[in-house]
Amino acid sequence: MSERPPGPLKLNLGCNADVRPGWVNVDIADYGGNEIIDLNSYPWPFEENSVVEVSASHVLEHLDNFNSVVTELWRVCQPGALIEVAVPFFLSTKFYSEPDHRIPFGIRSFDNYEFIGDRKLRFYEQWKLKWRTNYESDAQFTIESKRFHFSNFKVLSWLDHVINLEPVVFERFFATLLTPEEVHFRLRVVGKPVDQPSD
Repeated sequence: MSERPPGPLKLNLGCNADVRPGWVNVDIADYGGNEIIDLNSYPWPFEENSVVEVSASHVLEHLDNFNSVVTELWRVCQPGALIEVAVPFFLSTKFYSEPDHRIPFGIRSFDNYEFIGDRKLRFYEQWKLKWRTNYESDAQFTIESKRFHFSNFKVLSWLDHVINLEPVVFERFFATLLTPEEVHFRLRVVGKPVDQPSD
């Protein structure tokens, strides 16, 4: 296990061979230079409010319970911490062709944990006022962006713009015909009390 850098942590969850200097690189297997941690075992070995940034690329879909991992991410992160998530879209062969994938992700997967504040909801978001299911978790995030990634083939990159004009509408009516490979989220941690300096 590599020595953790001092100060607030940056977590690279499910790092695989992407072992980043200055980050705490985490995976279930030993790729050299990473910490071996089972992310299905709670609590994670990180203090509350100790993390300022998280990269979770193609790892959350492997875990057992979405609410548990979202709540744990919120626990270890400081207020304002950045969380970037990349996951396979549940209709994509990237999701259903991998037997180890357990959690299906769509464009609205984090909506149950979204901090709405005074943001004006669109007509198709009104359900968030009364019907959200977050199992009474304290976890809250500002969703800075949620976007589809259609394909890693550069010749098809122009489709990213088209399908993300209204990604919720696209998912509802067109995703079975023109299926993206991935969903990308950019989240900010909110809803946590900020420690006040003692006198």
